[in-house]
Amino acid sequence: MFELQGNPTGWRLPQESTAAGAAYQAVQDELRPDVRPQLNLATFITTGMEPEAERLMTDFLYNNTVDGLQPLHTADLAQRCVAALADLWHAPDPDSAVGTSTGGSSEACMLAGLAMLMLWRSRTRGSRERPNLVMSTAVHVCWAKFCAYWDVEARQIPVAEGGSGIDPHAAAEACDSNTIGVVTVLGSTYDGFYEPVQQVCAALDRRCARDGVDVPVHVDAASGGMVAPFLDPALVWDFRLPRVSSINTSGHKYGLVAPGLGWLVWRDPSVVPAELGFSTDYTGGRMSTQTLSFTRPVAPVIAQYYQFLRLGAEGYRAVMRRCRDLAQSLAAHLGQFPELRVVSSADHLPVVAFTTHDDAGFSVTDVADRLRQRGWLVPTYALPANQANVTVARIVCRNDLSDVLARRLADDIATAITALRAGARSQRRRDVAPLSSEVALTIAAGNTLERRASTELDTTVAAFAP
Repeated sequence: MFELQGNPTGWRLPQESTAAGAAYQAVQDELRPDVRPQLNLATFITTGMEPEAERLMTDFLYNNTVDGLQPLHTADLAQRCVAALADLWHAPDPDSAVGTSTGGSSEACMLAGLAMLMLWRSRTRGSRERPNLVMSTAVHVCWAKFCAYWDVEARQIPVAEGGSGIDPHAAAEACDSNTIGVVTVLGSTYDGFYEPVQQVCAALDRRCARDGVDVPVHVDAASGGMVAPFLDPALVWDFRLPRVSSINTSGHKYGLVAPGLGWLVWRDPSVVPAELGFSTDYTGGRMSTQTLSFTRPVAPVIAQYYQFLRLGAEGYRAVMRRCRDLAQSLAAHLGQFPELRVVSSADHLPVVAFTTHDDAGFSVTDVADRLRQRGWLVPTYALPANQANVTVARIVCRNDLSDVLARRLADDIATAITALRAGARSQRRRDVAPLSSEVALTIAAGNTLERRASTELDTTVAAFAP
């Protein structure tokens, strides 16, 4: 019989084995979510794939990305995906672009940051000055981790209210000879906005022409890297800009693959430090690796290759269009309620962010709590610096949010607002309700005593008057 040994924080390895069925059921009971994955509107992570993709992941469950003697090296499949992404992002020569799969965008960002740091060290010939990295306050937390782990000063530009991320002029002026790079975000986690990559590069070009400060740009396109190429092809943000040296995206977000998978692509070999790569032959064949980890599951890479084959550009375009259309419809629905203010209407990522007006009588957290009662998980959080006094709720529209579920969500939002509105009105009525007879009599008695005391005071003062 399976028994929990102590409390969860003091859990120990059981002394005896457990039957497979019992162990399976115990884990299922522990982890069974109280929110269906499709109703988790907090996550960008893919929560559903076709059975064929899932079967492929199961088929290659025990394969490692660094197994060098597989019938078709998984490194070959990964390189095909890298070439496809390099072409999608307009690399000068997609076939010569350097890239790698990673465990997610956080690892990809770490590698991109390391490449910029190593190149800076090479340029400055071992400078003893502390390097710095320029970014907005709207970047993902992985960039704070990178700066902390590798002792790089994080120079963060506050995001202006109503703006779309980093200010190009402020970013350029924050750079100096110790700046290893500027990070731009194509699809903020906070509100889904694209930062103005092209304008940032132009500002850096002007700065370089003025005083020679020459700084590369990395685009953190964890989500937007698989949205913008299909929905916003005229937007210039990628390797069409010579100053963009590297781009990352998350295969497990709008790449439509189960976690965990990230991708990092450099524009060409000249921006990849030689010391970033390592070669080994102890897995059965000569392998080159540039990742922070070594052993990693190959299943997500195979699933990405499947999705590229299965959907092609046309399929991805259709999926992203549907997601954005759905998000914009939800934004329009939210805009019908006078108590709500839509912060992001899914003009960039398929993301809707909204808050409540000050006089609404309830908060956006109250709305999220009501939706939680209906099975929806909608996160609420404060916006970054300069807007931290604003709390928003965010809805991420993914491919598995069906039209039926979207209609149910819209109905549940309307029900939540109606209930909260009624509660606010009831509270206002209580605040201004007529006094009870007992309270009224008490106040009346007090007023009588006050008038009597005032009369007595007037008489006393008159007696001493000259």
